[in-house]
Amino acid sequence: MIHYVKPGETLAQIARDYRVEYLLLLENNPQITNPDLLYVGQPINIPGLPDPSTIPYEIDVSINNRTLSLYNNGVLVKTYPIAVGRMLYETPTGNFVIVNRAPNPGGPFGTMWLTLSKETYGIHGTNDPSSIGYAVSKGCVRMLNEDVEELASIVPNGTAVYIHY
Repeated sequence: MIHYVKPGETLAQIARDYRVEYLLLLENNPQITNPDLLYVGQPINIPGLPDPSTIPYEIDVSINNRTLSLYNNGVLVKTYPIAVGRMLYETPTGNFVIVNRAPNPGGPFGTMWLTLSKETYGIHGTNDPSSIGYAVSKGCVRMLNEDVEELASIVPNGTAVYIHY
């Protein structure tokens, strides 16, 4: 997968966002002669993830509507109700990908965690189903356990996730 450097990003932050060891990221990007001098738009190869354009699925998250919509080749498959970040912990907007997953992460994260390519954020289940539909999380996209399990059974790592208002 190729990541294009955004303003203010460092190679260390990109490594953390994609959960890739910094040295592995350097090894897979021999064009980087000075890791402290990245430029906006610079392509960075992220090892271990497929190119999102090769995956037929996309996820669209509407913060305002509190919905997560799953598309297959541009056709809406299903829309799920979600909870989003509360004040001071807003859900980040932008384009991300699913980088890995963890079944049964425990605690408030329900029965499945799908890690996003933004450090500390994910799409996950909940131990409080009554929270769905509200702005209550610490920025993550929260789903009903059965919904996130269904989503995780369909989409592979590398799936594009678009989060917007």
